[in-house]
Order: sequence, then C-alpha cells, then structure tokens
Amino acid sequence: MTLKIDIDAGSAVAPYEQVRAQISEQARAGVLPVGYKLPTVRGLAEALGLAPNTVAKAYRTLETDGVIETRGRNGTFVAAAGSAAERAAAAAAQSFAERARRLGLDEAAALAAARDALRAVYESRPGD
Repeated sequence: MTLKIDIDAGSAVAPYEQVRAQISEQARAGVLPVGYKLPTVRGLAEALGLAPNTVAKAYRTLETDGVIETRGRNGTFVAAAGSAAERAAAAAAQSFAERARRLGLDEAAALAAARDALRAVYESRPGD
C-alpha cells in the first residue's frame, strides 16, 4: 500500500488543503492503516512538486487534528483512529455547550446553531 495524492493545480482549493484532505480521508477510510509511516515533508514535497512548507503546513494541521503523529526522528505516522481527534472534538463541543448556555440559549437553539455551523463548514469543503 502506498500513499496516493493528486494535486489539482487548477483547483481553487489550496495545495496544502488538498494534501491534508486526501491524507485525512485515506487515514479515516483505513486505506492508510494506523502506524503507516508517511513520507518525510521534503520527500512528499518533491514527489508532489510542492514547496516543503506546503507539505509541512498540511502535516501540522493533520497532527493538530489527531490524524497523524510525529515521533521525533523516527518519522510521522498515521495515528490511532479517531482517539485524539475525537477527544479534541468532544472538548470543543463541551466548550460550545457551556458558552451557549451562558449566552442564554436553550438546547434547541444551541443545536440549531451547531447544525448551521457544521453545514457551513462541511458543505464548503466537499470531499472532506
């Protein structure tokens, strides 16, 4: 199995976002299993014809999202499915719920606001 990323130079989506979205999707779909070693930033940048900073930005975002983890000089690997990402999402949801309650929103209004925000984000980034 190998990492497969296609960069569409004519796309309105930034190259780093294309890299991030494709790695994220492959990891979540199991195409890239937990523990799969990703190419180095420089190696992937060269293979894709991108600047190293572009790939580094994608890797940083993926790491923040809990999709990948860097193990120092050992490299960058696909992280355990969902664990860090699910914890981060749960913390964000908890924070949102507490803020909505402080603002005086009832549960229905808070859910409507969350649905609207999710719809706006997920519909603006197809294929993610």
